[in-house]
Amino acid sequence: MEKREDGARAMQILMFGWEFPPYISGGLGTACYGMTKALVERGHRVTFVVPSLPGPDRPSHVALVSAADFPAGPEKALPAGITVNPVDSPLRPYMAESDYGIFREGSLLASPGHYGPNLFDEVQRYGEAAALIARRVSFDVIHAHEWLSVPAALHARRESGRPFIFHVHALEFDRSGGSVNPGIFAVERQGLAEADHVIAVSHFTKSMIVERYGIDAEKVTVVHNAVSRGEAAGAYGVVKAQGEKIVLFLGRITHQKGPVFFVEAAAKVLRVLPDVTFVMAGSGDLMSRMVERVAELGIGSRFLFTGFLRGSEVERMYAASDLYVMPSVSEPFGIAPLEAMLYDVPVIISRQSGVSEVLHHALKVDFWDVDDLAGKICAALTYDALTREMVERSREELRALTWGRAAREIEEVYRRVTGLAPVEPIELTEPTNQ
Repeated sequence: MEKREDGARAMQILMFGWEFPPYISGGLGTACYGMTKALVERGHRVTFVVPSLPGPDRPSHVALVSAADFPAGPEKALPAGITVNPVDSPLRPYMAESDYGIFREGSLLASPGHYGPNLFDEVQRYGEAAALIARRVSFDVIHAHEWLSVPAALHARRESGRPFIFHVHALEFDRSGGSVNPGIFAVERQGLAEADHVIAVSHFTKSMIVERYGIDAEKVTVVHNAVSRGEAAGAYGVVKAQGEKIVLFLGRITHQKGPVFFVEAAAKVLRVLPDVTFVMAGSGDLMSRMVERVAELGIGSRFLFTGFLRGSEVERMYAASDLYVMPSVSEPFGIAPLEAMLYDVPVIISRQSGVSEVLHHALKVDFWDVDDLAGKICAALTYDALTREMVERSREELRALTWGRAAREIEEVYRRVTGLAPVEPIELTEPTNQ
């Protein structure tokens, strides 16, 4: 551990997660990238463990380690000089038990015989690999994201004795729409109970942790997510036809994200503003149902499904849009509205979202109120003065929502559980979120 002349210590952090750029399934990967970059800029070192590595274009600011490079088995050490054949894992973010079966039987990564017989056994197998990783790397604190990482974090803590922080980005109550998977709930509850401290992405999520899982509120610290402006942000000059308006839904097409309310509101808006184009970008288990509903409503000519977008495709989609809508049923935070705001796109968000705690000039609706949603979409597309005011206020709010701020708050949690003095921030030549 490095010690500076002023006595502050640069910490070494062992992180477990399930997605990391350039391969991202949702906001979790974006958040992990932003927070680790800011932590490194403050002088810390991060080793980030994922089930399988994302190819040649790996980030340089973290030591990215694949659990696939460590054979999962009880109490098996890695002798010096041993050659290990990597075994990929089919685990993916937002995976359900049925999804695991599909990946396991049809995976092109490796023989299914390498994998656990079900999702929970595979999570445990990954956790056993984490114990081996904990023997091979130096670290002061364990930082685990989401329920899939809980067994890995607990194995690493038993191996090392280091404190474990559980970072909750979403809960089974958010994802399930009321049909809670008891196995996932049990893992979440174990992680929340056994963690030395818990970070929640919003007060919305903290309340759920306290009320539904029985966790002491003093054990939970809220650290809101942020957004980082990419190099390509604002670089797309999109030319649209005179009077053309595009309303965007971008996210997983699942119950949690409220796509059905977006479609129903679109039908109501098109009765008043027939030239608006609605775009649903993403993929998910409700995709086919949404396509069917659009056809039933007779709005197919004004509705576009893009499928899953990534990288520059997402940036171009934001740049082309006039309004972003996030009608989530239960959204622990929601980074996408912040990303849209980077492109000066006004946003409408549900009140049932964590991001509504930090956005005070976005238009807000209750997810179930389709009439109110349709009315606010019409207002945002019709009244230029309203949207100009929203965009200007959004720019002001974004200045405060930096990963540097989040990193300082996370660092304070580290200090609390380790007793180590935090490192002083490094002076950057240019801010992270400009």
